[in-house]
Amino acid sequence: MFRLLSIFTLVIAFTFQLSAQKGYEITVKLEGYSNDTIRIANYLMDKQYLRDTAVLDTKTGTYTFTGEEPLQPGMYLIVMPPENKFFQILINENEEFFSIECNPDEPAQTMKIKGSPDNELFYDYLNFLGEQRPLSDKYRKELEAETDEKKKEAIQAKLEKLNDIVTKKQQSIINDHSKTLTAAIIKANQSPEMPEIKGKDDKDTQYLQWQWTREHYFDNIDLADPRFLRMPFLFQRVNHYIEKLTVQHPDSIAKSLFYILNKMEPAPDNFKYYLVHYLGEYAKSKIVGFDAIYVALVEEYYMTGKATWTDEEQLEKIIKNAKTLKPLLIGKIAPDISMETQDGTKMTLHGVESPYTVLIFWDPECGHCKKAMPKLLEFYAEYKEKGVEIVAVCTRFMKEVQNCWDFIEEKEIGVWLNTVDPYHRSKYKLVYDIRSTPQIYVLDSKKEIISKKIDAKQLEEVLDQFLSRDQENIGN
Repeated sequence: MFRLLSIFTLVIAFTFQLSAQKGYEITVKLEGYSNDTIRIANYLMDKQYLRDTAVLDTKTGTYTFTGEEPLQPGMYLIVMPPENKFFQILINENEEFFSIECNPDEPAQTMKIKGSPDNELFYDYLNFLGEQRPLSDKYRKELEAETDEKKKEAIQAKLEKLNDIVTKKQQSIINDHSKTLTAAIIKANQSPEMPEIKGKDDKDTQYLQWQWTREHYFDNIDLADPRFLRMPFLFQRVNHYIEKLTVQHPDSIAKSLFYILNKMEPAPDNFKYYLVHYLGEYAKSKIVGFDAIYVALVEEYYMTGKATWTDEEQLEKIIKNAKTLKPLLIGKIAPDISMETQDGTKMTLHGVESPYTVLIFWDPECGHCKKAMPKLLEFYAEYKEKGVEIVAVCTRFMKEVQNCWDFIEEKEIGVWLNTVDPYHRSKYKLVYDIRSTPQIYVLDSKKEIISKKIDAKQLEEVLDQFLSRDQENIGN
């Protein structure tokens, strides 16, 4: 009984030691490579980041990466200076203590791995693809060169047979090794098979096929898989969905982002990195109207407490910025402001009656404003008779207001409605978020914002679009 108990105790202790193993240890041996260091890096969305450096052990000819904290699952790169050639390895949970041996010039063909079944499977799959590729290339070249239709059909049949072999190999890995990262990668890179779709005509068919593609685009990708954050393909897939499979309108883009982010939410890091990325992208977007996407993201996630990683000060700034921008979005009624002309006459923006109003905030010392004024003069001379009025607000206060009137007289731009607010009673700089000049807004007869923050050179194009639309509406 004592002996049995001792053996049982020993087994328990040994099992505990194994399960308590933390961090990572990856030993690398590279045939024909003798540089004193190599590096390990990981993918993260659309970038790569160095994680660790290993020094050559001259006695064993190996490099060993070690760390007390586990590496986050995903695809990593073994990078070899000075040319920075690399090959890829997988890091999966419970497989962070293993060894690699290969010729870095032919990693797939020479790879020997101990201690990581996932990497063994991954390189077995890469070798399989490498064996099929020459044959595939051969058939494709033959197909391009062949002119006889029957022979082309025979070659095409060979290609399809080869494709079936690859598909069966992929499916066997997915079925037999479903929990591996290799299987997840293979599945994620398979396109869902579209059924036969026919519409009323070719245009309708194309639309229905596009709609089906959108609905099934992520069928084989688990957006909440934390391993995919450190993969080279997920960011490209998500970006393609946003930029190519989504109508480029702020409402449509915001809806697509909500769809993606909500699916990512169970994986905190995926959710965090993608939300932060797209919030930044649309915060700095130069595309007219895309600031609405920024506002939508803030309202959906930051104002509801879902961006838990954001410190209080930063969160306050983000929310304040969104609240400032919201009344200035395209489609909103432009905030009314009270101004005065050179003779002291009071006026309001909403009091200007005109089919279209160009509102411009400018400064007499602003270099860009000086360049814009001649173009604005040319524009006004042509479009005044078409129902366009210009309201120019000089952004000087107190005694410096005189600089506005001097500049207006010197440049002979008194032809439109020039205004100031000497004591900033209307707080227009805050209301219109004026951080630089010139700032141009285009308003319709209801003072609804139809375009904004454009260059003076773009005014003709913008107004032509709306004037043309007006003519079409009259004709209908």
